[in-house]
Amino acid sequence: MKNVLITGATGFIGRHVVKANLAKGNKVRAFVLPGDFGEAWLKEQGVEVINGDIRDYEAVRRAVGSAEIIFHTAAVVTDWAPKKLFWDVTVGGAENICRAAVDAKVSRLVDISTCDVFGTDESVVMDESMPLQYWGEPYADSKIDAEKVMRRYHKEQGLPLTMVYPLWVFGEGDQTFVPLLADAIIKKELIFWREGAIVWPTYIDNLVDLLMLIAEDERAIGNGYLVHDGESTTLEEFCAGIAEALGVPPIKTHIPYWSAMTAARVMEFIWRLFRIQKRPLLTTYTVTNLGSRFRFSIAKAQRELGWKPRITYREGFRKTMEWLKTIDIDSLKQK
Repeated sequence: MKNVLITGATGFIGRHVVKANLAKGNKVRAFVLPGDFGEAWLKEQGVEVINGDIRDYEAVRRAVGSAEIIFHTAAVVTDWAPKKLFWDVTVGGAENICRAAVDAKVSRLVDISTCDVFGTDESVVMDESMPLQYWGEPYADSKIDAEKVMRRYHKEQGLPLTMVYPLWVFGEGDQTFVPLLADAIIKKELIFWREGAIVWPTYIDNLVDLLMLIAEDERAIGNGYLVHDGESTTLEEFCAGIAEALGVPPIKTHIPYWSAMTAARVMEFIWRLFRIQKRPLLTTYTVTNLGSRFRFSIAKAQRELGWKPRITYREGFRKTMEWLKTIDIDSLKQK
């Protein structure tokens, strides 16, 4: 049994990491914001809940306590928020969790980052050997700065760190990707702006399998790993599958990429000018990501750790659609 701390434990990935650690018999502590909607669920599972803000070092240090393993999932996970918030929470939070982890002499800090840190080059198959590439989006760029903080602690203070770079994570309990697409499909608000845009699905159980493996495998220290289901699909096919599961017509509307990007830039300008809090219908981040043909390799995790996706994309999609049909999408989707 290990003492485990999970930050962001009420989020989509965090909840599944909680379940996996409890199933393994680990003693789980969760660090969550005061009043978090998921706190009651954590307590029902027998999880010790520590309230606090990732931006507050003393609160972070109190939460770390005697933890042996930390799964750090807390971050600003959206494409529309004040820029300062990204750096205060994602980057400042990384600094605090690393400092506390070093003080506590943890055996592993597992950080959930994003494939976005490798940039937007469609001419290559991206892997973990590629340099981090800023691309002017606060979510991606703050994740890069957070990784630089963590790498510094690993290099200078021996922090036993492992980075994980998920792609399009989906599955039961998803609060962003699938519910947002489903909502747009139902309301006929979804449009495509590039034919054959590629999606690399990452079923949540496959991601958690890798997280649990690297938390204790010494070979993972100092390394980072991309993770997906081992196959890609197109955004049109993914959305058609959602439409079929919900019994609604598939979306067929396409517009040119340049017009979508122009609309996103205009919307962002207006929203900022008038300080509108609600997320615009289109953002430059969304247009780039949902109009891309990026390629990613998971060969490193397979080669170094012997990991491979346990559940196929098709099976994961089927399970997710069964779950989707049982929920109130409006209560789940978060922009």
